[in-house]
Amino acid sequence: MRSLGIDFGDARIGLAISDPIGFFASGLETYKRVNLEKDLEHIKNLIKEKDVKTIVVGLPLNMDGSEGIRVEKTKEFCENLKDLAGVNIVYVDERLTTVQAEKMLIEQDVRREDRKKVIDKVAATIILQSYLDKQ
Repeated sequence: MRSLGIDFGDARIGLAISDPIGFFASGLETYKRVNLEKDLEHIKNLIKEKDVKTIVVGLPLNMDGSEGIRVEKTKEFCENLKDLAGVNIVYVDERLTTVQAEKMLIEQDVRREDRKKVIDKVAATIILQSYLDKQ
């Protein structure tokens, strides 16, 4: 049963996929957002194509653990996705995943302009892997 990891943002959505057994997460893509309808359709197609059963979404909590406007936007998007695709959605605390992704890319000597292209995908992979590790 595959899971899809999502790092939701205003401009881009990082996507990661698990292996069929659910042990490992790997980066899938960084999707550049177009509009709500097209964004949802793109992810719905991935869910169908990859036979995804669970979506793991990073919840951008504030550092004190409270929910802000980013959490509201993320949950709203996910509710639309759930209605459209009919899959289970699980939220995971994503605080500092982008920082962790940035550090990983810097350690691998990825140039700054190249990091911007993949950071969301790497963050989605970290989010999904943290969920898989707890299962």
